[in-house]
Amino acid sequence: MDAHHKRNFVLLGHAHAGKTTLSESILYFSKTTPRKGVVSEGTTVSDYSFDEIARKNSINTSILYCNHKNTRIQFIDTPGYADFFGEIISSLRAVDSAIIVVDATAGVEVGTERAWQLLEELALPCAIFINKTDKEDADPEKVIADIQNILSKKALRIDSLEAAQLVEAIAESEDKLLEKYLEGTQLSTDELKVALRQAVIKRKLFPVLSGSAFADKGIAELLDMVVEYLPSPLERPIIEARDPLKADQKKEVVPQEDGPFSAFIFKSISDPYVGQLTLLRVFSGSLLANTNFYNVSKKTRERIGQIFMLQGKEQKAVDSASCGDIVAIAKLKETTTCDSLSDEKSQVLFEPIVFPEPAISASVKPKSRQDEEKISTALAKLAAEDPTFKSTHDVQTKELIISGLGDQHLAVMVERMKKRFNVEVELGTPKVSYKETITKNARVQGKFKRQSGGRGQYGDVWIEIEPLEKGKGVEFVDKIFGGAIPRNYIPSAEKGVLQACSEGAIAGYPIVDLRITLVDGSYHEVDSSDMAFQIAGGMALRKAVAEAAPVLLEPIMDVDVSIPEEYLGAISGDINSRRGHIMGMDVKGKSQVVKAKVPLAEMFTYANDLRSLTGGRGMYIMRFSHYEVVPHKIASGIVSQYQATKKQEEA
Repeated sequence: MDAHHKRNFVLLGHAHAGKTTLSESILYFSKTTPRKGVVSEGTTVSDYSFDEIARKNSINTSILYCNHKNTRIQFIDTPGYADFFGEIISSLRAVDSAIIVVDATAGVEVGTERAWQLLEELALPCAIFINKTDKEDADPEKVIADIQNILSKKALRIDSLEAAQLVEAIAESEDKLLEKYLEGTQLSTDELKVALRQAVIKRKLFPVLSGSAFADKGIAELLDMVVEYLPSPLERPIIEARDPLKADQKKEVVPQEDGPFSAFIFKSISDPYVGQLTLLRVFSGSLLANTNFYNVSKKTRERIGQIFMLQGKEQKAVDSASCGDIVAIAKLKETTTCDSLSDEKSQVLFEPIVFPEPAISASVKPKSRQDEEKISTALAKLAAEDPTFKSTHDVQTKELIISGLGDQHLAVMVERMKKRFNVEVELGTPKVSYKETITKNARVQGKFKRQSGGRGQYGDVWIEIEPLEKGKGVEFVDKIFGGAIPRNYIPSAEKGVLQACSEGAIAGYPIVDLRITLVDGSYHEVDSSDMAFQIAGGMALRKAVAEAAPVLLEPIMDVDVSIPEEYLGAISGDINSRRGHIMGMDVKGKSQVVKAKVPLAEMFTYANDLRSLTGGRGMYIMRFSHYEVVPHKIASGIVSQYQATKKQEEA
């Protein structure tokens, strides 16, 4: 099918607005499926995974297709919960337009606003479907007023092209049409349709339709709107990319059927039967099955076997994929999410997807020893499928940490580990990676002498320690002269000193930001050894730190909180209660961005707390900033806990 007769869109909206039911209604109405699936019964085409069926809501993006009026329509059903926001972001890179589904009984909700903001940022054409109009408490007129007040005044019902408000809005979108309209000339239906199509594609107008996915009302009108007013792949804006053959200069990718091949990998999924499935969108040219393609991102060629069109979990093999197609390829070894594919002679590098950083973390422990080996493999595969899910090993706390966008996100990953990899784990609150440092200079001796018959042990060092600036780490300086310590023992003394830095004097945390200078010492020609000087170095360091007014340091995070203006007071107060400091404010679209520095120890519950404070309308990102001294009262509690634990271990 030629690209003029293709449409691609994504369904967006708040959780439980009815996106999946609408998908089912579209498939059923278009006679793509013989019966309509039901979310509560776990029989829908798009929510097919075990966790979606169990939870009765979408977790993954699902690609679907149907035909309507000689047009092939591919569309993507997405989750509504913020915990699975990464699924939405990746899907937006595969489509040319979007339909936001709004619940007629609830109006514009948090998920509605968030979807709208994303579409504004990407400049994607958009229509709105007011769902559940058959409900007793539905109020479509109030919802339209909400949409126009909160989202855009240019969101208009298109039930009747003759409606005065719509005719005026269409006329205003095109100069020549406006001139005729102002002259009093009646605009023909064809003129209005052509102008409305262009206005929708250019985001000057946003069509609003209403109906009920459950009762199959308004579906014909919705599909007609998709065909008549949403852009084909050839009408999408020119895509900004880079040319790796010309020092990464900017390069425009013009969507065209007979142009050089270019495509973008927007997602990878694991299929129980065929293994890894790589999902891509073709922007220009075509790709044949059982041929090679060039991966620009990896600078390598890779062979493909079959190409699949996806209908939920079902895979239909096709001979090729061309401009506008969203397809899957199985068992690619080199190619991963965000890779760019193109003709090797006309290379193009698309911008990678910017995924949200994880907002919540938990420590992970396997329930059985036999799961310890399998857990790393399981986590690596889950992270490859979902870039918003990450796993790391904290070298200091010796904990395995998983991070995601929320409690639900982590809970789903734990379920998948159990179901797919047979690995059961327990979640806990991560330990904070505290550190220790000194605030004064000190000069001490570390002397190790042991005589127990036969050859003894003797090592003697003098060291000076002094504080360094934040972030300087540990410096070791050798100032031995005159042979006070033989050169061959100095590395041993250094090793002992540095090893002792790994466990501080206050609470056993690594010591940082100090300079250790080896200034003097003595040795015994018979009894001195590498081990003796290593022990002496460690003794000296521990003694010196105890005399240098040691303090506890904690990680401080840069936190950016995006919220509607009405929550500024509540968020500011909450940040202060977490020992945070507000550094400034910024404006991003309709949101206020509070920039703050907050101790990591106070942030472990923030994702849930922010959701409660803002009714789900707040978002935040967090990244490491620096270390700061822990207040005395809090440090005392940490030290007491450390001492109690140490006493238990020694008992």
